[in-house]
Amino acid sequence: MGTDVALKKPMMVGNKTLGRFMMDWAAVFALVLCIVIFTAIRGTAFFSKANLINILRAMSITTIFAIAATVTMAPDGFDMSACTLASFSAYIFASSFLWFGMPLFVAALVTIVFTMVLYLLTMFLILVCKIPDMLATCALMFVHQGLGLWWTGGGAVSSGMPTRWGTQPIRPGWTQEFLNIGRAPYCIIIMLACVLFAFIFLNYTKHGRYLYAMGGNKTAAKLSGINVKKYRFLAGMVTAVFIAIGAMVVCSRNSAAQITGCDNYLMPSLSAVFVGRSVGGAEKPNALGTMVGAALVAVLENGLTMCGVVYYVLPAVKGGVLALALIAAYATKKEE
Repeated sequence: MGTDVALKKPMMVGNKTLGRFMMDWAAVFALVLCIVIFTAIRGTAFFSKANLINILRAMSITTIFAIAATVTMAPDGFDMSACTLASFSAYIFASSFLWFGMPLFVAALVTIVFTMVLYLLTMFLILVCKIPDMLATCALMFVHQGLGLWWTGGGAVSSGMPTRWGTQPIRPGWTQEFLNIGRAPYCIIIMLACVLFAFIFLNYTKHGRYLYAMGGNKTAAKLSGINVKKYRFLAGMVTAVFIAIGAMVVCSRNSAAQITGCDNYLMPSLSAVFVGRSVGGAEKPNALGTMVGAALVAVLENGLTMCGVVYYVLPAVKGGVLALALIAAYATKKEE
């Protein structure tokens, strides 16, 4: 009988280890499985250079906003207003370029500075007023939407349209350099640069390690001498930069700053972050995992569309991916 118990114990440990391994790499397995299935169904129509570029281009914007959310969540923060702020920032980018005729670099710089300044309101509510992140950013969603529409006069900002005060814009239309920002390969390069920066910042700098320490246990981080308010503020400012970059890519891709043009990227970007938390057993927001999560969402959307699934069913698929990601992220945590 003692021998049977001794034999069962290693088997139980082995099964538990295998189960944990499968959970840790479930997102990667799911991504590979999706690619295999869609390739089997659609053949070279799916697994072709042109379609792979389409997938990378589609995931680029989601990834950039997801990287912004990754930096926010690293110190245990949460931002529901990132994409509404991005819509407002896109209005500023487009109007700076068209209405006021600023050079592209200057318009981009103005957009980044504007986003960082407006993000100070988020930091004020969270750090000074001590409002929980989700409640503060939910309120700011409406603030950003209202102020953005006030700035544009209730409409989009596009070429050939007069300014909100009725005059003709200084620049009549978009330049090729402006349009290139949202096109491949430029948007893909921007995405990879954002992922690389976030990966190095969070994993190989003192500031990133402090943010992760705050996300693990804020009280312990504070007692160890980390200025939690200072580093939460730093995370907010880095997040604002990524939000501005995402806004500019969306504006260029749409050839206009459309009403609520960035709002729909909120749920896919959050899905990507939560999928990324489980990749490799990280159990924390991380840049490479986030990119894997964004790739999974993009491959699913692209493959299902090619298989004839109607577009209005796709949000249900994204919701299912988010639910499965949450299971992978928190199911094992309960056992611990």
